[in-house]
Amino acid sequence: MSVAFVFPGQGAQTIGMGRDLALAYPAARAVFDEVDAALGEKLSDLIWEGDQDTLTLTQNAQPALMATSMAALRALEAEGLSMGKASFVAGHSLGEYSALCAAGSLSVADAARLLRTRGRAMQEAVPVGVGAMAALLGLDFETVGAVAAEAAQGEVCQAANDNDPGQVVVSGHVGAVERAVEIAKAKGAKRAVMLPVSAPFHCALMEPAARVMADALAEVDMQTPSVTVVPNVQATGCTDAAQLREMLVQQVTGSVRWRESVAWMGTQGVSEIWEIGAGKALSGMIRRIDRAIATRAVGTPDDVKAALDG
Repeated sequence: MSVAFVFPGQGAQTIGMGRDLALAYPAARAVFDEVDAALGEKLSDLIWEGDQDTLTLTQNAQPALMATSMAALRALEAEGLSMGKASFVAGHSLGEYSALCAAGSLSVADAARLLRTRGRAMQEAVPVGVGAMAALLGLDFETVGAVAAEAAQGEVCQAANDNDPGQVVVSGHVGAVERAVEIAKAKGAKRAVMLPVSAPFHCALMEPAARVMADALAEVDMQTPSVTVVPNVQATGCTDAAQLREMLVQQVTGSVRWRESVAWMGTQGVSEIWEIGAGKALSGMIRRIDRAIATRAVGTPDDVKAALDG
């Protein structure tokens, strides 16, 4: 049996996430301490006792979710389960930074600082109200690509997240995305809704943020990962640190090819995928992509114990 570890992206954040892990496992607590030190602030206080709206701000949610994922992984390691159990790692959008941390390619401190920079850069790349995102449900990726092309009309409209066979998110100028919603409905989408997001992620409008990340990543030491990483923009395995660095830059404006990434891992013999960190959103996507792959969410001490027993 081959196992992959995957790490969630934005949207999974909740007040209190990771607190029980930190109380139960000193190694998990140390992750939050390291993130606090790297950022020069008590992000852990916000995560455990703060305001949901403040936590949801992109610049906070991104390092907070990485910290929670790494705390869960450190708890597993404290119980004797090493990264050697995983044949592959992958993460959804910001989760790719967690995956690279897990594989030893990035340090927790560097990942925290990069994600704080990434969050701010993505938020600042497009003035509020200029961009938007929408989820189109019940249409395949190729159909959504055609919808986006038709909706663009000289503006940006791209398939941003290919999440699973029936869920694709488009991103771009607000007018173009609104047109995509109406076109998708006309083409038989089960549901097409605007998303409550603060910026149009993973499209060409994020180019200013990509330039910021290229500079930030150039200053960071990235090691060869200990396990094969499946980057969002490639959707097949990679172990070359230089290529992984470049794909983190491309990811800012490129599509999150999650459906293809999970399907590819299935072709490599992965029969079980563990979602490490907050929430269970990826597990649901994985089941819709390949029902033959078993899923397990690991985000609490009880989850850690169940994973070890299971």
